[in-house]
Amino acid sequence: MRALPPAVAVLRHRNFRLIWIGLLLSFIGSFMQNAALLWNVSLLVPADRKGLALGIVGLVRVVPIVIFSMISGVVADAVDRRKLMLLTQSGSAVVALGLAWLAFSGNTSVWPVYALAALSSAVGAFDLPARQSLVPNLVPRQDLPNAISLNAIMQQTSQVLGPALGGIVIASANVGWAYVINAVSFAAVIVALLLMRNVPGRPEQHGNDPVSWQAALEGLRFVFRSPLIRSTMLLDFFATFFSSATALLPIFAQDILKVGPTGYGWLYAAPAVGATMMSAAMVLLTSRINRRGPVLLWAVGLYGLATVVFGFSRSFWITFSALALTGVADTVSMVIRNIVRQLETPDRLRGRMIGVNMVFFVGGPQLGELEAGAVANWLGAPFSVVSGGLGCMLAVAWLAAATPELRRYRALPVTTPRALATEPVRTSQGEPSASA
Repeated sequence: MRALPPAVAVLRHRNFRLIWIGLLLSFIGSFMQNAALLWNVSLLVPADRKGLALGIVGLVRVVPIVIFSMISGVVADAVDRRKLMLLTQSGSAVVALGLAWLAFSGNTSVWPVYALAALSSAVGAFDLPARQSLVPNLVPRQDLPNAISLNAIMQQTSQVLGPALGGIVIASANVGWAYVINAVSFAAVIVALLLMRNVPGRPEQHGNDPVSWQAALEGLRFVFRSPLIRSTMLLDFFATFFSSATALLPIFAQDILKVGPTGYGWLYAAPAVGATMMSAAMVLLTSRINRRGPVLLWAVGLYGLATVVFGFSRSFWITFSALALTGVADTVSMVIRNIVRQLETPDRLRGRMIGVNMVFFVGGPQLGELEAGAVANWLGAPFSVVSGGLGCMLAVAWLAAATPELRRYRALPVTTPRALATEPVRTSQGEPSASA
């Protein structure tokens, strides 16, 4: 194909290009469903129980993640990741249709919605390790940072369009249509996976039984013996646990800012607006960020500060701007975290690393939503958001002090693609990592 600008050169790889486009369309539907689900729950419970009911959404989503995270990572390292994604994407579409049926049937109970949200999370627990582990097999090693940055753009663009479109759909039609659109969107990924050619199958394994408790323990040992990977996971968990206020957005939209479903859609999309702009910048800046550890710590600190501003705000535009700033900070953090983990993890352990990370990556915000909902029910939504932002900043300070390896982490100088393909990856201490 014609030469592409360096910032998007990774799209010259056909398989990566296919999955990137497919996931863009699918994620738009998924984020539309996430926004619709919270709005749906808020309409099914009394006003005095709304905060706790919204927080429970996080709980029912995180329990399947905790239960299946290790086995899903082991499975992703033991089977053909493309075929596994075909199963999980199809399963997610079926769950979305189940939610649509509940909405169109006039269901007035919140518990079936919780049950399908939990089932969706269980399917996603097997999809995420397969999806993230597949990407490094679709591009050369030297193109991986560029691929991660472009994936961030794709995801953040979806987070803008999905909730915004979801707000319009909810305001103009039944919430069930948001679920239907999401179900249809999974077809984009399924078609992309079927069109791929020459995709590596099972990762190379050591030992005779790749699906076993010993295999799971090997992944756990690898994660917790690596200070860089362990600290980035803890940083992600504590930041999102304290600063997850997405579940409270219906309360802010309905009771504090009084902007209705359309305004709610834009508030839900606001973090992704900032994240999309920052993702575009990160495509150009990623290779130039040398002090990756310090930049990561400052980014998460900014995330907490922006959350505090959001909690104090009583203006739609100040709230929107503060939420957008959380997206800017989170994008910088996310790109750097993913680069560190992917480069520091060997392919045969990548699924298990991502499985462990799911507990932190998904568990943090989902448990955070439960915590935020409980505090909001007790002391009010604004107090819940402000205290969470302050907690995030304290967690960053503690991890920065406790993990010198992260404070000192720097990018390696890049010479040629050949060097990247043959030289071992080294940690901030100069020792070869497990991927060497």
